[in-house]
Amino acid sequence: MPLEFHQVDAFTDQPFAGNPAMVYRLDAWLDDALMQRIAAEHNLAETAFVVKEGSAWHIRWFTPVSEVPLCGHATLAAAKVLFDIYQEPAEVLDFTYLSGALQVTRQGERLQLDFPVRPVLPVAASLQADVERALGQPAQQVLALLNADGSVQELMVVLASEAQVRSFTADLPALATLPGLGVLVTASGQKHDFVSRYFAPSIGIDEDPVTGSTHCMLVPYWAERLERSELSAFQCSARGGELLCRLEGERVKIAGHARHIASGQLML
Repeated sequence: MPLEFHQVDAFTDQPFAGNPAMVYRLDAWLDDALMQRIAAEHNLAETAFVVKEGSAWHIRWFTPVSEVPLCGHATLAAAKVLFDIYQEPAEVLDFTYLSGALQVTRQGERLQLDFPVRPVLPVAASLQADVERALGQPAQQVLALLNADGSVQELMVVLASEAQVRSFTADLPALATLPGLGVLVTASGQKHDFVSRYFAPSIGIDEDPVTGSTHCMLVPYWAERLERSELSAFQCSARGGELLCRLEGERVKIAGHARHIASGQLML
């Protein structure tokens, strides 16, 4: 049974930059274990699977080792594939996922994600000390996105400068011991309003090149700190990616380019 796949570099207009994602448009869902094995085979940060359900596309995202609750760059990639490869005529694509609804809108050469705000809260002093030990340096602030049960879903660390974010060398085994899916480090930027990097070794991602979903945490934080709602962001990984962001109430709008880079068939 052949399955078509398409690889897209998200948050860039150049090949071999931004964040690569694999996209499968399916007629019906595959077994969960099979989708996980497919994601492991591609070995990219995320593989997205989409199935049309009513007027919307249901989307799921898998790292090489687990399914994740939200992924921005693979949603952008899925929209690029649906618009360009499968010729979806609408200007806006509606997506549903486990926790709600998303939209992607054409904006000239860019695509704009419409994602929910993901509010963060300061962590206890004991956890901040654990995070600083794992990072090997002090933090201005350590905040967390919490699950419904109060456990940590993501950690966000504010450093003093862009230079510290860029020069940070991650101790991946140490970061993997921290609670949550991953660790986001950020600081105010020089050419951009803020910069960030994201590490999630516990779910198979040593460093994610450009992470759309973390900007649902970053944008509300920096919008309040910088006292404006429109922000430019740069994720300063080795591949790098630029995002144009806007806070609108409880939603975060994240715009970026996407480049279709490859297509093929998986033979099952």
